[in-house]
This record gives sequence, structure tokens and C-alpha cells, in this order.
Amino acid sequence: MSGPRSRSVVITLGIFQILAWGSSFYLLTVLAPAIIAQTQWPSAFVVGGLSMALLVAGLVSPRIGHTIQRFGGRPVLAASSVLFAIGLITLALAPVLPVYLAGWFVIGLAMAAGLYDPAFATLGRHYGEDARRMITAVTLFGGFASTVCWPLTAWLLEQYGWRATCAVYAGLHAFVGLPSYLLLLPKNPPELIANDKVKEAGKSELPQAQQFPALVLLGIILTLGAVILSMVSTHLVTLLQTRGIELAAAVALGALIGPSQVSARVIEMTIGRRFHPLWTMLIGVILVALGILLLWSGLPLIAAALIAYGAGNGISSIVRGTVPLVLFGPSRYAVLMGKLGLPILIGMAAAPTLGALLIDAGGARLAYGTLSVISLLNVVLSVVLLRFCTVAKA
Repeated sequence: MSGPRSRSVVITLGIFQILAWGSSFYLLTVLAPAIIAQTQWPSAFVVGGLSMALLVAGLVSPRIGHTIQRFGGRPVLAASSVLFAIGLITLALAPVLPVYLAGWFVIGLAMAAGLYDPAFATLGRHYGEDARRMITAVTLFGGFASTVCWPLTAWLLEQYGWRATCAVYAGLHAFVGLPSYLLLLPKNPPELIANDKVKEAGKSELPQAQQFPALVLLGIILTLGAVILSMVSTHLVTLLQTRGIELAAAVALGALIGPSQVSARVIEMTIGRRFHPLWTMLIGVILVALGILLLWSGLPLIAAALIAYGAGNGISSIVRGTVPLVLFGPSRYAVLMGKLGLPILIGMAAAPTLGALLIDAGGARLAYGTLSVISLLNVVLSVVLLRFCTVAKA
């Protein structure tokens, strides 16, 4: 990172990634049972609000990328705070199910503008090739989202109820997130800054002719990884319980994933610059596949499996931002991140339903088997992409 200004940007983005993820993707993990109990709304619709939000985020993501490319990240991330606040206060006040779902629709717009992809696009847009370490640092913060927000959400729920919990998160976005983004993020996009590095921002590793097939292949790899993440995050406790593990033990084992993600990101931040991001990506998908295969095997190595899986996912969240930056260069980075966000977020939206269908149809073994096939396919595709890029640069 290149000085105090860039450090304040990383800290701002990192802290509010925790808030953004904790008040959207991780929110219903704690609140859903209370919402269902208090409202008597069907559980499929209550939980389905998040799937709808992810779908909306995916559809809007390309437009977000173009906006960041044109105006920089500051107005987009500031808008995400406003949208999160509106969506969450809508949840808090929702008298009927359609209003509740409308709140999730708005939260979906906020997720498109405020989660990892726009944060990465902002860094790439403003800092060019220097953004790699900054992206890693932001994911290091983001890894604490569930660790921080699940206990906070549970405490707020116990003390004040689920509606007040949503209102508190809305207030944090409106009165802390919004002014922080406006005050601490850079105002001007790079074209307005006289900087030699910016003038060289069009450089990329791949020739123009090879960029499109590489982008398609990378999009498939990242989408399959997101499907695995979303399916496992939703159904992990259920899958572990089918192994005869009690609920409390299953939750405790699942808690190993978070520290594993953060530890892997710390290691990547320390030594990652010595390796090309494609090698880092390959290590990540291999670790995810190893974890899934160990879970499928039935061997009594569940803790080791979850540590490997968590480490792989921790690395994969970094390469989601760094590989496009290195392969395709900073000049169109924000646009490409928006395009990549479309299949990734739609895959995340569909994965929980897919997992439920697999468990209903064939039990845990079918779900584990499907996850294993997807994870092994991702290893193969990562090797293919690494080889393709190596040949293209030769």
C-alpha cells in the first residue's frame, strides 16, 4: 500500500465490508427463525428473500461496474449505504410479506453496490496495479463478518427483537457508513489524477485476442466456486448432522471455517506477491476440493476437512479480485468485475435451492457427491486457465 491515504481507504472498505456482509448475506442465519415465529410467514419466502436479493444483485452488477469505471467507487459505495438503510428499515417496518420481500429487493441493489466486487473495482479503478495487496487486506477484514455480526445480531435479537435489529443495522449504514464513504474515499477517478502509473494502466498480461476466452473460463471457475460456497454455507450444519453429529458440535465445527479463511488470507498477504495469482487460485480450488472430498469420504477427519475448505475459500475470495486485475489490466477492471459479478451472484442465489433439492432427492451423499464433482471440475478448469495464460504470454 502506498501511504496513509491508501491505508485509510483499505480500513474504510474493510470495516464496512463487515457491516455489509453481516447485515445482508449473514443476516437471516440468526434472524430467520425469529421472523418466522413472530410473523407466521412461510419459511421458504422468509429465507427466499436473500436468494432474491442475490439474484437482483447479479442482474445489476454489470451496470455497477460501468458506473465505477466512469465515476469511481465513492458515489457507488455511498449509494450502497443509502440502499442498505432503506432496505433494512423496510424489513423492520414490514407489516406483510410483500413489503418484506420488497425490502430484500432493495437490499439486493445495495449488495450489488456494496459487497466485494464493487470494493475491488474501486481499488483497481483508483490504484491500478498497486491494488493487489489492498484487495487482500480488504478480504482480511471481510473474513470477520460472521465472527462479528452473528454475535451482535444474536444479542440485538435477544434484547430488542428482529425488527429493531434490522433498524439498528439500517442506522449504522445511514449514519456511519454513508459519511465514512463520502469523507474517506477518493473523490476523483484516475483520469483526473496526474500519475504516470495511471497512464500505463492499459497494460495487461494477455494479448487482446486471448482475453475473451480467458475471461469466460475465469468466470466459470469463479461461479462454480461461489456455488460451492453458497451451498455449503446454507446446508453445512444439516450435512454434518447426517453424519450423526449433534447440533452444538456441528455449529462448533462450522466455526472452524472463519478462522481458517482469515489465516489463509494472512499467509497470502505475507507471501502472495511472490507468486502469480493464477497459482494462488489453483491452490485455493485444490484446498476446497480436498475439504469437500474429505467430508464425502466419511473419514473421521471432519475438522481437517473444514479447515482445508475454509482456507481454500479464504484464498479464493482474494483471487476473485486479483486475477482479473493481473490478467486484463486496470484500465477496464471495474467493468470486468461487474460482468463477473453477474454469474457469480446468480450462482450464489441458486445454490441453496439446488442443495435442498439434492438433499431431498438423495440425502447427504448425493449433495457431497455433487459438490465433489463441481470442486474437482474447478481444479481441472484452473489448470486449463493457468496453461492457457502461460501459452498466450509466451
